[in-house]
Amino acid sequence: MLSSLRKFLTVTVEAAGTEGSTPRRPPAWVVRIGRVLTAIELTIGVAALLLIFGLVLLQAAQRYLPIDGWPWTGELARFCLVWLTFVVAGVLVTNDSHISIELIDMVPGTVVRRGVRVLSCLIVAVIGVGLCVEALELMRTQGVLKSPAMQMPMSWLYAISLIGFVSVVARSLIAAAQYAVLGVPEPTYDDVEVPTA
Repeated sequence: MLSSLRKFLTVTVEAAGTEGSTPRRPPAWVVRIGRVLTAIELTIGVAALLLIFGLVLLQAAQRYLPIDGWPWTGELARFCLVWLTFVVAGVLVTNDSHISIELIDMVPGTVVRRGVRVLSCLIVAVIGVGLCVEALELMRTQGVLKSPAMQMPMSWLYAISLIGFVSVVARSLIAAAQYAVLGVPEPTYDDVEVPTA
């Protein structure tokens, strides 16, 4: 595996100066691992979203039924929203769908765009490392606390969020390496409205 990565980087660096060549891609095993991780993260995200939907419907139905409400439904729905937010953050980094400033994409030349993209990915990775450290610390110190209604250990809340933080770090570093070695994709202007007058 390391030899194939080394070979890929050698061929890519040698071909980096040639313009008009076909776009280079990461090795197949990197793409495959990325797809598997994306599927796992999206599965957790979809499960959290479906749980939120079901729990909110259950809360609405409880208002009109002659039974006492279950307080754990609102608590679990809030926890699922946190898990959904953080678990799919890595997928957004990989798909280049996270919040970004696209003004730099209109700068002519690839050197500036490449440098800014690599720098922004490294900044995201550093922030992700900070979030990982904090999540680990909260898992360690908050394990004795339990949620009021479900009596769930609060360390579980941070453990599932940690999956997303680790994914953000790994995917940001991979994206930074990909932009540094393979270059930045050409900007698309699908969202830009061009004046017709």
